[in-house]
Amino acid sequence: MSDRPKDGDPHVTFDRDRAARIGIDEAALCGHKTDAQVAAIIGDAVREGRRLLLTRLDAAQHGRLPDDLRGALDFCALSRTAILGPMPDLATTPRIALVSAGTSDAGPMAEAQRVLAFAGFDATAISDVGVAGLWRLLAREEQLRAMDIIIVFAGMDAALPSVLAGLVPGVVIGVPTSVGYGVATGGRVALDAMLASCAAGVTVVNIDNGYGAATAALRTANMMRRAAPAR
Repeated sequence: MSDRPKDGDPHVTFDRDRAARIGIDEAALCGHKTDAQVAAIIGDAVREGRRLLLTRLDAAQHGRLPDDLRGALDFCALSRTAILGPMPDLATTPRIALVSAGTSDAGPMAEAQRVLAFAGFDATAISDVGVAGLWRLLAREEQLRAMDIIIVFAGMDAALPSVLAGLVPGVVIGVPTSVGYGVATGGRVALDAMLASCAAGVTVVNIDNGYGAATAALRTANMMRRAAPAR
């Protein structure tokens, strides 16, 4: 333990061994952290030559970082993520799709896509195929049936994961989003609808949790690789 690198902030204990232990790197959740803590986490990674994924980093917080640290990051305002270090080549197997009911679900969807890319997985994005115009989804049915893992983003009544899970054989992960009118705003209706899905085997993560859905997909992908026969 004495050889463990010292964290730059006394309140931070970064899990540097997480990838070796569970196959998924630790990410730094920036929401509710001070600017100094975020800067210390990034500075430690720079000093140690580590790649780093930051989530829930908003534009204001990003703008307050020291110039050298801010310049070292690949920042995406839509997903509220930032990446330090090079991106890996993207594997196309297992086949992963990101499906949104509407363009208003773009933020959590972008977060999931960035998390998957950081881990080295490509994902096919299919947007605006909500059940209010069912023909849009059915036009993609053949493509979606070929996917191994599908992450579905939907707000309002969140019917899309149930409909999709009745059409495809792959793993379906539902992400309720905080999109909608009236009682739907905030995402609780979408969350409850997904949890109460009549479709078999739909996995559900928390509201707007693109990161959680992506890491669930990563665990599935890692197990698929382990289970695959050696060539």
